[in-house]
Amino acid sequence: MHMDKLKTSDLMPLEQYARERSAVRTRVIAHKKNRQVAVGPHTTWLFEDRITIQYQVQEMLRAERIFEPEGIAEELAAYNPLIPDGRNWKVTLLVEFADPVVRARELARLKGIEDRCYVQVADFARVHAIADEDLERENDEKTSSVHFLRFELSDAMVAALRGGAAVTIGIDHESYAHSVDVLAPAVRQALLADFS
Repeated sequence: MHMDKLKTSDLMPLEQYARERSAVRTRVIAHKKNRQVAVGPHTTWLFEDRITIQYQVQEMLRAERIFEPEGIAEELAAYNPLIPDGRNWKVTLLVEFADPVVRARELARLKGIEDRCYVQVADFARVHAIADEDLERENDEKTSSVHFLRFELSDAMVAALRGGAAVTIGIDHESYAHSVDVLAPAVRQALLADFS
């Protein structure tokens, strides 16, 4: 049920959202805490779900002052694909360097990083990301600091995860090799909820 795509009726009108925004924001930040995994010192993986995407849509409608049905439908069409489908994880990858000079240099060095992101369940084969299906985010010189990743897991992998199998979240890029083997229980529980 929680994986249903968003409809217009799921969204608050702009005035209502303006009133409730700070409460919504507090809730979403708490929710995101268990859906974020730092992989190495410079990447954060945000595992998106219906709640995180709904928040992004509301924020976008507010920022752009969109209240016409056509405009709202366009935003939903853009964002709904970012909600997991029940057999996948959908991740916003943030490549983070505070200093702009360093950032430019590192994004050049990390070209292709989005294709080197993987998840691995127990002894199953690594599942590499299907990256940036919505738009091309890399050019000849450098990668982008934001990527959108999809990881397709088999039924057997999901069953193993439900049974307590280990999962590794990692990046095997030649200039950035880092992985996380142990997820906090709350994070693991949140990510398992993405499978219907």
